[in-house]
Amino acid sequence: MNIIVIDDDKLVALSLKTILESTGNVTVAAMGESGQQAIELYSSIRPDVILMDIRMDGMSGIEAGENILKNFPDARILYLTTFSDDEYIVKALNMGAKGYILKQDFDGIAPALEAVMRGQSVFGEKIITKLPELMVPKEKFDFAAHGISDKEREVLELVAKGHSNKEIAGQLYLSEGTVRNYISSLLDKLTLRDRTQLAVYYYTEVKGNS
Repeated sequence: MNIIVIDDDKLVALSLKTILESTGNVTVAAMGESGQQAIELYSSIRPDVILMDIRMDGMSGIEAGENILKNFPDARILYLTTFSDDEYIVKALNMGAKGYILKQDFDGIAPALEAVMRGQSVFGEKIITKLPELMVPKEKFDFAAHGISDKEREVLELVAKGHSNKEIAGQLYLSEGTVRNYISSLLDKLTLRDRTQLAVYYYTEVKGNS
């Protein structure tokens, strides 16, 4: 897995490179220390995942991520930060980031990268506990009005909780192909792009109102 590490603290970036490459599964193709460098490096290298800090001098990681996703919609962005500010979490989710974990969760960074590569959305434990209160729904969600079946509803909930297709298939006694079909159907019915947006949609429109 080729990744780019963007952090304005060079010591942190070097530490991440050393630790992640020691796993044998990760190659840090480049390192940068600003949002602008993140954009330039992503464009030239096209890594599997970009691991990026949020708060940096000049252009923030959020601004850089928005620029990258505008030009490369399939980009996998995993935010790594010391900040769990509500505003940043909501922005990261809404823009289509694949994950948002705190630097305190250091042991979980490598597994998070692997999960993102498998198509999962990854959020640290402290972030997960914040989601319900941040994503407050405004009114009761009408599944029938959107043509969403009971089984699709179950799939949507498990996607939002970060489960992989294999895990969903096991829990619902379905084949992985059937799970993929349900997810494709949900994306089409809700006019969404990917499973990360499904997770955001679940917490913003559905949670607590089903």
